[in-house]
Amino acid sequence: MAGRAPAPRRDHVDASARYAVVAARFNESISRRLVEGALHAFAAAKVAEDRVDVHWVPGSFELPLAAMHLAESRRYAGIVCVGVVIRGQTPHFEHVAREAASGIRHVALTTGVPTGFGVITTLDEEQAWARAGGAVGNRGEEAAAAVIEMAAFVQQVKQGTRKRRR
Repeated sequence: MAGRAPAPRRDHVDASARYAVVAARFNESISRRLVEGALHAFAAAKVAEDRVDVHWVPGSFELPLAAMHLAESRRYAGIVCVGVVIRGQTPHFEHVAREAASGIRHVALTTGVPTGFGVITTLDEEQAWARAGGAVGNRGEEAAAAVIEMAAFVQQVKQGTRKRRR
């Protein structure tokens, strides 16, 4: 995605819901900025700090497994996965990025728990910093905003209160 994500919608946020952020320690200094962005999105949506748990895993490849266990616990209305995959000299980049994306999607589709993709995949470290709170925005913040909105959507559908809006 180029540029910044659309502004988040914050209607019908369940501030009492619990959320999780799962962060990859690989490229940890950049991942920390993504976590900060995610926490900022929760705070902006009036979700109390004690309603958001942050869990760290070794790398982006491990994000889906951690997210699956968290989703299956049914303790969370949504899960945000953040990490950084920077292209190197081998095809390893493609494998990790593809499997992280596919696994995170799988968690959301099989559990029904909104699971956000805040993993940045870049050609170099400079691009990663630009997407972790730099000129291009913060993908952790954007992923959290999407999870908050989707958690509200899921809750409204379950309650039968979801109305079609334009």
